Amino acid sequence: MTWLAEASRAATTESTQQAVGYPSLFLLVLIGALVPVVPTGALVSSAAVVAFHQTAPLSLVLVFVTASLAAFLGDAALYWLGRRGMRSRNGSRWLEAIRSRAPEERLARAREKLAEHGVAVLVLSRLVPAGRIPVMLACLMADWPLRRFSRGNLPACLAWAATYQVIGVLGGSLFREPWEGVVVAVALTVLVSAMPGVVRRFR
Repeated sequence: MTWLAEASRAATTESTQQAVGYPSLFLLVLIGALVPVVPTGALVSSAAVVAFHQTAPLSLVLVFVTASLAAFLGDAALYWLGRRGMRSRNGSRWLEAIRSRAPEERLARAREKLAEHGVAVLVLSRLVPAGRIPVMLACLMADWPLRRFSRGNLPACLAWAATYQVIGVLGGSLFREPWEGVVVAVALTVLVSAMPGVVRRFR
């Protein structure tokens, strides 16, 4: 009967983690999409590590759905706020926040790529660290309607969530304890985020 009690305790703990974890993940990724200072990739990877070590069969699927939906809604909200700022004479603080995170060189490159490849650039922008905001601003300057932006942004958010979830699963599969996998997943995420900056410096 000991194993039954332990299994029951484990199931209760997992249920509690899921009840708190998924809403928290959704809220943090949503905020991170609106305010691009929250390390959302690390959050998704860490959540994937925890889900990997759970017994519930749909844990990883729920992490994927939660993260991609939150990223999509956050991007859509930020783009809508940006479009309002573009139409306003005085602009808006959201539009200024987007512009402040899009250096002229990156913005010019994003506008050029957007003109050449269209929607496909959105998918790549989500996967490249610090690539999302310049491309979003390029879409705003090209006067893309929200519907067109959202059509391209949906596969971008799905690819983004899948990529960081794979990083988390790889980290979680190396260790028995979830916290060890979280440390590795966060380290991998930071490394991936830092690589473009390191390459630019060497260039």
